[in-house]
Amino acid sequence: MVKQSAFVFIKPHANTDKMKELVKDKFGKVGITVVKEGPIKGTTIDSEKLIDQHYYAIASKATILPANELPVPADKFKETFGEEWQTVIDEKRVFNALDIQTALGWDTAKLNVEWDKTSDKASPKTRVKFGGGFYCGKFDVDGKTYYTFNAFFTTMRGKFCGENNIHYYVVEFDSGTLAWADFRGKVLGPTDPAAAPDDSLRGMCFKTWKDLGLTAEPNTGDNAVHASASPFEGMAERTNWLKTDYSLETDEFAQILVSKGIPADTIKAWSVDPQVKYPAGSEKEKGSLFDAVEDMDLDACVEKLVAINAA
Repeated sequence: MVKQSAFVFIKPHANTDKMKELVKDKFGKVGITVVKEGPIKGTTIDSEKLIDQHYYAIASKATILPANELPVPADKFKETFGEEWQTVIDEKRVFNALDIQTALGWDTAKLNVEWDKTSDKASPKTRVKFGGGFYCGKFDVDGKTYYTFNAFFTTMRGKFCGENNIHYYVVEFDSGTLAWADFRGKVLGPTDPAAAPDDSLRGMCFKTWKDLGLTAEPNTGDNAVHASASPFEGMAERTNWLKTDYSLETDEFAQILVSKGIPADTIKAWSVDPQVKYPAGSEKEKGSLFDAVEDMDLDACVEKLVAINAA
């Protein structure tokens, strides 16, 4: 029987020896086996853009794709900002959130101060939402107007780079004794650590953060630990963060999907959480691939992915 496998990591702000002990102890008590673990340096996370790939839907607009390759709806851009999208590209006044720092000589802190000043409630608007996780902001600098995307991601990214290392775990557990929903909701705890069960990892970290060696109380963003939201996300995260050990050709879950007739190219495309057509009878016609299988156990996840592939 194939066991469920997730990718877990302690976030940089909580990456202490005592936190590592807490994680291993909790896993042992609920029957979760650690298959592999180790550190990943912030310099590696930065140079290989691991966190960018991890949050691809947001990061693709902020740090991965150049601005002129982004799917900006030209009509909505003009409606909001009063300029033609192609003109802004031609005049080199639009950049992703990394490139605009170079272009304007700003650091991340400066960019985020300026980004926070933009607003979709201003008149005229200085920010617009084009879609889920896709925002454009407008800046006036020295008499010229510039645009960038998802600049808020650079602060999130900075927490994982430089000297800010993570500690990861590849874990396995039996769906018969631990459902995926309970793995996330009870073992890990909900996103807001203040609302997490006292015996969950996030709940325990919230209650004892000083004893664990953290420098600040955990919150919704800095909530101590991350874990895959489904068996499919587990595969996507293993093949991103641990490329030398996991690939679509060797990962067990990926191979199950291939054996069910899902092409490797499709699995790879799905790994960055695209919008996909949902099967007939679903509440929505289209949506996030990751959302479609969130908290599903292995067999149900495979079944849903086969249906999406056939849709």
